[in-house]
Amino acid sequence: MAALTETIALAREDRVPRTTPSRGADALFRAAAYGCAILVLLVLVGILASIAYGGWPAFREFGFGFLTSPAWNVGTEQYGALVAVIGTLASALIALLIGVPLSLGIAVYLTQLCPGWARRPVAMTIELLAAVPSIIYGMWGLFIFAPLFARFVQVPVSNLVEGLPVVGTLLYARVPSGVGILTAGIILAIMIVPFVASIARDMLDQIPTILRESAYGIGCTTWEVVRHVLVPQASVSIIGAIMLGLGRALGETMAVTFVIGNANRLSASIFDPGSTIASRIANEFNEADGMQLNALMALGCILFVITFVVLIIARLLTRRVKVA
Repeated sequence: MAALTETIALAREDRVPRTTPSRGADALFRAAAYGCAILVLLVLVGILASIAYGGWPAFREFGFGFLTSPAWNVGTEQYGALVAVIGTLASALIALLIGVPLSLGIAVYLTQLCPGWARRPVAMTIELLAAVPSIIYGMWGLFIFAPLFARFVQVPVSNLVEGLPVVGTLLYARVPSGVGILTAGIILAIMIVPFVASIARDMLDQIPTILRESAYGIGCTTWEVVRHVLVPQASVSIIGAIMLGLGRALGETMAVTFVIGNANRLSASIFDPGSTIASRIANEFNEADGMQLNALMALGCILFVITFVVLIIARLLTRRVKVA
């Protein structure tokens, strides 16, 4: 009993006294947090305001026709955003159609099927793709992938579908050079895979093991576990990962500039060259002046609005999934 009393006394002596937090320090921390949040908003508003101010002369000159016109003629100062907007949306959509299933397949393999000894090397290899500079993807796409794509895909497919009603229009290359909307979409798909796959893998890893084991215990196959247990549990995070990849695809500049062909024309074939908003700005901004510069700034404003709309759609989808 005496030993117990002595131990309690020593513990009380060694206890660190609790200090009362200073109101001044707490107020300073609160003000710093508010300041950081307001600073980000001010920077965002400043960027949007400067782009809108620079593009306002083009919007005022061409009106709504700036969005619906395919013209882009520096000599006559006639500018339109339709070709660049369609090229941006088409290449990003192709990237999602190719990259999202591949990314989800990688995530499922790493979390469900991959042997323990191979999981870490495979995951590191996928994540290393995110560290490759975009210009390297563009150079590889232009000098290595595009010639092979033209020889083994564009030429055989064009010969096969030539003259067919719908498929022939969509998959016929008038000049099979290897560059075009589909090539840009494939390069973008490779670029967004590490982002979507890494986020989806982390979310699938965080699902409680007991859920998977219970599903396997009642006789579910791996596909049924993935379809009915893992994907519903991680659906919100997967949607966020997909939208992050879409944002990367919409704003990518250098890689797309190398492989899309930078042609200002509308074509129903995904094999034909085109252009995106980012590639057009990258190609012409350095030498632009006058109304051309205003038109490029207006294109930047349109890209900002498209990205903002994508963010709103992502928020609505995640909220709907959470409610469900």
